[in-house]
Amino acid sequence: MSNEAPLVSIVVPVFNGQGTIAECLDSLLALNFPRDRLEVLVVNNASTDKTGEVLAAYRDTVRLLLETKRGPAAARNRGIREATGEIVAFTDADCTVDADWLRHLIEPLQDPSIGIVGGRILSRRPCNPIETFGNTIHDHQKAIEVFKPPYAITMNWSSPRRVLVEAGLFDETYLRCEDVDLSQRILQQGHKIVYRHEAIIYHRNEHTFAGLFREGYQHGVWAVKHNKHQQVLNRLNGHRRINFHSYRQIGANLLDAIISEQRMNAFCQATFDIGKKCGKAVGSFRFGFIDL
Repeated sequence: MSNEAPLVSIVVPVFNGQGTIAECLDSLLALNFPRDRLEVLVVNNASTDKTGEVLAAYRDTVRLLLETKRGPAAARNRGIREATGEIVAFTDADCTVDADWLRHLIEPLQDPSIGIVGGRILSRRPCNPIETFGNTIHDHQKAIEVFKPPYAITMNWSSPRRVLVEAGLFDETYLRCEDVDLSQRILQQGHKIVYRHEAIIYHRNEHTFAGLFREGYQHGVWAVKHNKHQQVLNRLNGHRRINFHSYRQIGANLLDAIISEQRMNAFCQATFDIGKKCGKAVGSFRFGFIDL
């Protein structure tokens, strides 16, 4: 890429990431991208472990910020406000990026109608069957090109900074699924979301059934909060407050886990979905909106 590349700010929020953040930053600093057109902003979200000590070793190569308000939305917003780049890209502290990730991720933004570009999310290798199943949960192509309305996932996302600002940044009342919320608002402003297969990051997927259940639960709780987008969901795909089909599908997956040759994948799907339903029950009570 030439020296005429746009100035890009990469924002990485981190909370208690002492075991992963160094590998993440090493991969970002090894990007095939002009170094004078790139800044990396790491936002320490008031970590209580040794994350700060790890980050101190990078103070000469990245910008270190502190955000005391808890949550990735608040941390990313701090990074956006401090960013000097015309483009902002996001990844997470438990991810590593391919050397050509950023080059591929920002290329579609030459089209002014595009508000978000999302890239491919793969499990770190080696990985066990549960971690491999995580690729299904984080299928970015499906999220962007199949789901209605589409959404992007912040562990692999780029946007013009002005688009993020005009949309009002991330909603800091979310502690999860804030990327889905901001995606909807950017879409409602008339921008498009596109998928870029070549822009690859590697994520530390959950590696146990307990972790998979917990991930589903967290998704479920915060998915309910999207009721402020309910009119859009109803118009686009007939979203119902009680989705009976999803319960039948859980039963079918549990049956497949017993009799199917694909029993591991079926049991992983059922575990995640049961966790999500439990989360939705809690979220329905918490946010005063039935979404089961």
